[in-house]
Amino acid sequence: MQRRNVIPLSILDLAPVTEGSDARQTFANSLDLARAAERFGYRRYWFAEHHNMPGIASAATAVLIGHVAGGTSTIRVGAGGIMLPNHAPLQVAEQFGTLASLYPGRIDLGLGRAPGTDQAAVRALRRTYGNAEEFPSDVVELLGYFEPAAANCAVRAVPGAGLDVPIWILGSSLFGASLAAMLGLPYAFASHFAPAMLEEALDVYRGNFRPSRHLQKPCVMLALNVVAAETDDEAARLFTTQQQAFVKLRRGGPGLVPPPLASASAFAAWCTPQEKAGVDNALACAVIGSADSVRRGLKAFIDRYQPDELMLTANIFDHAARVRSFEMAMQAHREH
Repeated sequence: MQRRNVIPLSILDLAPVTEGSDARQTFANSLDLARAAERFGYRRYWFAEHHNMPGIASAATAVLIGHVAGGTSTIRVGAGGIMLPNHAPLQVAEQFGTLASLYPGRIDLGLGRAPGTDQAAVRALRRTYGNAEEFPSDVVELLGYFEPAAANCAVRAVPGAGLDVPIWILGSSLFGASLAAMLGLPYAFASHFAPAMLEEALDVYRGNFRPSRHLQKPCVMLALNVVAAETDDEAARLFTTQQQAFVKLRRGGPGLVPPPLASASAFAAWCTPQEKAGVDNALACAVIGSADSVRRGLKAFIDRYQPDELMLTANIFDHAARVRSFEMAMQAHREH
């Protein structure tokens, strides 16, 4: 298969709340990064719904999308994603219909079936884990609300009906791949933290895709951890923030986003060998290093999986270093 030399890059912003900071500063940083991403040439800027996570401030995802869309001009802004089991499809259609009316041609809606939180928060949201079983029918219902409303329609999304809001199916398993293929929708795979089934999911999606009015051929976006810095050692040091955060989550004590350790080698001493192995597996889809290393890593990843788009994420403690990392990643991508 012919390699696509310059595929679009996008950003997944987990709205990190760092130690010593707060949500207000996080939202200011997100807007600053989104404006920089627009200048750098990124296509999309997405937020992900999480609840009860002190280090992630994107719980009210649609509100945050509006904040960033209102402060930028051309970059697409969206959800990667809305966890549909937490919501009534009509409410999601109304929220994103409102966003699409305010910022026409710039709003994306990615949908996931995980709750994005723990069981206690699911109960607090007045939902149940059983709602995930209704995900396929909820997606179809939501798609229907964006269709032009018939004159005798009993329930319509206002605003929402008749608006163009591209919907993506998100996933980290074969379930989402199969659903996206069946409905003829674009598919985004969470390879940045759950890469185990990546190749099989791509085969399922591409092999079973049915053209639809939404999409004529398969469209895959893959998420990738990318940390770029002046040297390989400095990038690896910055990446220890994400590694620590992942271990803390696995330990059952998610907190604010921590500063990096003194060096990459310090991470092995900070956690157990089993924890390090778990992090290495979960974060296996990562390109960490200098400009040259990132250029080679992006090329290798694209050559291997042939995505239509890449969505980069970087949980870097220092905001200026985070902005610089995304700038270097785009420069490296264009050079290959």
